[in-house]
Amino acid sequence: MPVGIFRVCLVVITAIVNHPLLFPKENGTVPENVEEIIQKMKEREASLRLEQLRLEQEIADQEATQKAVENAAEVVEGSKEEKVRWDLWTALSMVIFLLIELWRQDFQEGNWQDTGGEEDDMAVLGRAFKGVSFPDKAVLASFYEKRILGTTGDVARMREMVEGFADDLLEALRSVCNRDADMEVEDCMGVGSMYENWRVRKPFVCDLIVPFAPPEPYCFRCQAWCSSDSSPPDEQGYGTIKVCRADEDVTGCICDKTKLGEDMLCLLHSQTNTTSPSSEMEDLLCFKNTQYLDADQVMKWFQIAVTKAWNRISHKYEFDLSFSLLDLPGALKIKFRSGKSIAFNLTPVVQYENSDVYFISHFPRSGLAAELPSSTHWFLTFAVYERRFIQLVSKTLPANACHVSCLQILSFVHGKQCSLTGPSGLSNYHLKTVMLHLLQARPSQDWAPEKLEARLQDMLKYLEKCLHEKKLYHFFIGNGKVPAELGFPIIFQRAEPLNLFRPFVLHRDIYRKTVDTFHEMLRNMSALINEYTVHIPLAHTNGIRKESL
Repeated sequence: MPVGIFRVCLVVITAIVNHPLLFPKENGTVPENVEEIIQKMKEREASLRLEQLRLEQEIADQEATQKAVENAAEVVEGSKEEKVRWDLWTALSMVIFLLIELWRQDFQEGNWQDTGGEEDDMAVLGRAFKGVSFPDKAVLASFYEKRILGTTGDVARMREMVEGFADDLLEALRSVCNRDADMEVEDCMGVGSMYENWRVRKPFVCDLIVPFAPPEPYCFRCQAWCSSDSSPPDEQGYGTIKVCRADEDVTGCICDKTKLGEDMLCLLHSQTNTTSPSSEMEDLLCFKNTQYLDADQVMKWFQIAVTKAWNRISHKYEFDLSFSLLDLPGALKIKFRSGKSIAFNLTPVVQYENSDVYFISHFPRSGLAAELPSSTHWFLTFAVYERRFIQLVSKTLPANACHVSCLQILSFVHGKQCSLTGPSGLSNYHLKTVMLHLLQARPSQDWAPEKLEARLQDMLKYLEKCLHEKKLYHFFIGNGKVPAELGFPIIFQRAEPLNLFRPFVLHRDIYRKTVDTFHEMLRNMSALINEYTVHIPLAHTNGIRKESL
């Protein structure tokens, strides 16, 4: 920049020195052609102005270049500082993610339902209980004896009658089926609230599951969602059932997956042994052009088979049998001539390997899961293990323990509240799951009959906590603390815990309705219980006299 200024000054001084009018010669005379001289001066002045503009442009370009260099240096220095800060944040984020992953693995291996700090959580929560009058021990004792025990006296007789008729119906079903082509039906098993002795609301409905198997030489190969490394969230809790020949390799022959040339022949499967999968597999109730068992076709087959079986034995009975719900394969109703009726569910299931876990096509009266991803996906039910767990734990509890009483009272009150304000997202299975978690978490002596009030409040507070977090984990799936005496499959203990409240995350309107119903139930609990409590005898104030159902 100083060099440019010096050049401008030099040009100006030269112009001044050489100007003829400023330094005229001593004896000189003014030229005769004045106009010519003036024209030359104007031309000289124009050339000097152009030179001045050029120099000014060069100076401006040099200044702009120098400023750009300085700005570039500042940007580079700033980017270096920003890169250093970004590297620090990246490293810190990676450390945090690693810590979270390590904690999640420990949490999944056995601490996922650790309730060691459960009492502290319940003390912090329980905000919905503020200002709520809770029934005392005497009122609960009177309510339980008059309302619960008074209405469940004929449950055992009803179970016996339904089981006997179901056995007769299944025997007739076997006789009308083709043993070489139709499914083979096994003996039925009772599951659910009626067989766990906590069903309180009418109508009493017995739930019976009927395992079935394909005819020889076929077999079922079941695959649960946790058998694969990754499964979509909407498929957790489901599985598929593949129909295969008993002598067929699990992976299948390569000739089924690769197009062989016309001059090539599979040495294991000749062309004479090949059958059309579309015809053969559809006869085995598979989905079209697949080997996977179709729940809808199983439902149709079972309804037709039950109808044929009833037509064969209907002359032996003095009542009518009909399907009560069209969307359930075995929702049956017995109608007597007196006008009374008995409802029960006879649902076909498929056994998972050699365990007592079953694939079930439809859950009767259950809000456990949303709609199936497809008709080839089946629910998994752990109802047999749930019944066994309750029986196993009951042997270690005090006499007349209050765990079943708590579940019965809570189920009754929740059902009454739903009849007033409409259905909610909570089901009786959710309430039973809460009881199972508390049975595993609390010592045996806490379930003494005189502690009914405290345990009932614990169940409500635990349920409030789960609703607040939108998390209620399935009791068996992912639970590494299942007693070994049950023989529960290890694959489900190592699976990722299954959140039964996941639909609340996806459907906020259902969640809000459920929470409002729960809070309304807490406010109305005393009124709902007092409505069915007439008189409180003094003899019942020290506990509950519980009869064996």
